Amino acid sequence: MLKVKAQNTKRVLSYIMLTFGAILAAFSLETFLIPNTILDGGVTGISIIVSKVFEIPVSMLVLLLNIPFVYVGYKNLGRGFLFRAVYSMILFSFALSVFQYFDSLTEQMLLATVYGGVLLGIGVGMVIHFGGCVDGTESVALVISKKTSLSVGQVVLLFNLIIFGVAGIIFGLDRAMYSLLTYFITFRVIDFVADGFEQVKAALIVTEKGTDMAEEIYRRLGRTVTLIRGKGLISGDKEVMYCVLTRLEIYELRHIADEMDESAFITIMDVSDIIGNHIKSSQHVSRKKLKTIKKG
Repeated sequence: MLKVKAQNTKRVLSYIMLTFGAILAAFSLETFLIPNTILDGGVTGISIIVSKVFEIPVSMLVLLLNIPFVYVGYKNLGRGFLFRAVYSMILFSFALSVFQYFDSLTEQMLLATVYGGVLLGIGVGMVIHFGGCVDGTESVALVISKKTSLSVGQVVLLFNLIIFGVAGIIFGLDRAMYSLLTYFITFRVIDFVADGFEQVKAALIVTEKGTDMAEEIYRRLGRTVTLIRGKGLISGDKEVMYCVLTRLEIYELRHIADEMDESAFITIMDVSDIIGNHIKSSQHVSRKKLKTIKKG
């Protein structure tokens, strides 16, 4: 009973933070960036360009253009991601439609770039930290990275450079440069807000239910793990798992650990580079295979 209550409290808190983050991100866009024709990256950046050219509300475009990206994220990250992403995006779109009637807080380009980028980074960072998403670019970049030699960060950067290049042609080179500066500010703030998230992380998990948890990680995230025998000085025999994953998948990893072993100890580490092919497998990993790996 207490466990269920704690999980419900945690879920409610996560949705409160998703709400605050989505609203803050929308506020920064409509009061700092969009009035000064400074673009965000990803789907939001595309929406701003289309809105400026064809006078279509950004809020409507963000919601419509994100639909295929959300579907891709759902296929790769599961139903939990779908619920949080849809909630975040609908709220983000609604907040954009409200804040579009607010006056710009400054017409100074540098102030709009810095403060807009910082507030946007805080808002998006909070949404990502609690498992949501206001822009589906990363979910598609995750799929592309699994089929190419490019990392998720490289795919997102290339995608955004194309967007800023188009913005430079349509709105002028200075707007493209301000947009690129905003992107780098936002990216660094997201890292800070989301506990230092990089595009790729490594998780070290100490648990008594390694085989079961490894199966669940593979089922939900498509990530294989390395199982290692371990022994605690006081707690005795343990199973240690090592897994490489992206920042979008960390929330789901925490959720798996809460469901299967509340006593699991998880350390999230930065990964500066990956050599080799650590991607989602297209073949099923059976319980027998996992036990064989464990014994070996």
